[in-house]
Amino acid sequence: MMNGVRSESCPAALPFVRGVFRGAKVMSIDAARGYSREKGEAFIEQLTEFLRIPSLSGTPERAGDVAAAADWLAENMRGAGVAQVAVMPTAGHPVVYGEWLGAGPDKPTVLVYGHYDVVPASKEDGWDTEPFEPVISDGKIWARGATDDKGQLLTHVKALESYLKSGNEPPVNVKFLMEGEEEVSSPNLRPFIEEHLDLLAADVCIISDSSMRTIDEPAITYSLRGMTYIEVTVEGPHDDLHSGFYGGTVHNPALALVQLLSKMFDDQNRIAVPGFYDDVVAISDRERAEIAKSELSERDILDATGVPAVWGEADVTIRERVSARPTLEINGITSGWGGPGPKTIIPANAKAKISSRLVANQDPHRIYDQLKDFFESNAPETVKVTVELLTTGEPALVSFELPEMQAAKRAYEIGWGATPIFVRGGGSIPIVADILHLLDMPVVMMGFGLDTDGLHGTNEHFSLEMFQRGIETSIVFLDEIARL
Repeated sequence: MMNGVRSESCPAALPFVRGVFRGAKVMSIDAARGYSREKGEAFIEQLTEFLRIPSLSGTPERAGDVAAAADWLAENMRGAGVAQVAVMPTAGHPVVYGEWLGAGPDKPTVLVYGHYDVVPASKEDGWDTEPFEPVISDGKIWARGATDDKGQLLTHVKALESYLKSGNEPPVNVKFLMEGEEEVSSPNLRPFIEEHLDLLAADVCIISDSSMRTIDEPAITYSLRGMTYIEVTVEGPHDDLHSGFYGGTVHNPALALVQLLSKMFDDQNRIAVPGFYDDVVAISDRERAEIAKSELSERDILDATGVPAVWGEADVTIRERVSARPTLEINGITSGWGGPGPKTIIPANAKAKISSRLVANQDPHRIYDQLKDFFESNAPETVKVTVELLTTGEPALVSFELPEMQAAKRAYEIGWGATPIFVRGGGSIPIVADILHLLDMPVVMMGFGLDTDGLHGTNEHFSLEMFQRGIETSIVFLDEIARL
C-alpha cells in the first residue's frame, strides 16, 4: 500500500502519466522548432558570416583563415549554449570540439561530425559572384562552402541552440567533432580520434554532408564506398629512343601499358582481377527494393554526362553500378611526347593512375595486393612493371534497419515533412569507417543538401528552406534518439 492506496490501483493511472510526459515532450519539440523559425533570419546572418571566411585547408597561405573559421565556429557554439567548447590542435588544422551533457549519464549521447574547411574557388573559375562574398537570391545562399559543409553542419548547432534558448532541456547529450581537413582527406583526424576515444564516446554519430535528388525526396545514406588508389609504371629503355632506329625491336612502354590495361575487364565488363569480388557483400532482396526507389535510367546518365551510351555490368542496374558494386577506373595516363607538333620517339616509360571504389567487406590493402599481382604477373618480359599504393580508404555499411536509422527516418517525416529513402553513396568518406570501427557506434548520414547544389564546382549554393528544414529535422532527431 502507498498512502493508504493499494498498489494494484496504480496501473490505472499510468496512461494519464504517460500522456502528460509525452505531451511535455511534444511541447518541448514544438518550442524548439518555433524558436528556430523565430531566429531564422539571425541564423542566416550567422551562416553568411561563416561563409565569408575562406577556410581553404589545402592552401598553405590560407592557414590563418582556417584557424579563423575554427575560432568563429567555437564562439558560435558557445553563443548557442554549448557548455564546453575547445579549439584543439592537431598536426595540421585544428579540431573544434564541444559538448553539452546536461541530459545526464542515463540519457543517450549523440556525436555530431562536420567539417568547416572548403575547396578553392575564385570568380575567374566561372562564378557569377565572388565565392567568399555570400549572396542571397532565388531562395538560396550562394558561396563556397554553403552546402559543403558549413551550412549543413550549422543546422545541428542551431538545433541544440533551439532547445537551450527556448527554455527546454535537450532530451539527449550532444557532442560536436568539427574538423578542418576533410577536403584534404583528413590526414590528422584518425590520430585525433585514437587519442580521444573517451572524450568522443557516444551512442550514435550523425553526419550531414550529403544530398538528395529533390527537396521532396530526402535521403539517408547508409553505405559509402572505400578506395584503393595505385600508380602503375612501365619502364623500358633508359632514355627516350629514336623510333626510326629502334622501332620494331624495343617494346614501347606506352604500348605495353595499354596492353596491360586492356586486360582489366572481361567481355561482360566485369573486373578480371582474380579474387577481386570474393569479399563483396551480396545485396539482399529487401535492400535491392530500397535501392530501386532511387533508380537511375539510361536517359538520366546520357543527359547528365553527354556520353552516347551507358556502359557496365549488364546484369546490374545502373543505380547498383554507381553505389553497390566496386569499380576499377583509369584516372590518367602519361607517357611520351605531348607537346605541339611531332616528335618520333619510343618513350622511356609510361604511367597510369588507377582507382578502385570498394564496397563492404572489401579490404583496401587486399585489393592492392590483388591488383599488384595482376599487373606484375601479366607484365611481358620486355619491360619492367612496378605498382605503387598511393592511398586507401575503407568502405562503410550501416544497416538501415537499425533503430538509429529508423529514428532518422521518423525525424525526416516529422521535421522535414517527407518520408526519406535509404540510399547507397557512390563516393568515399573515410571518416565514416573510422568512426564505425574506432568509436564502435552507428553512423547516420542525414544530408540536407541537393545534388544540384554545385559543391566543389562553380556557383555553389544552399537552399534557405532546406537550411530551416534541416534544423527542425535535427531537433526531432534528438528527441527520437531519446525514445530508443
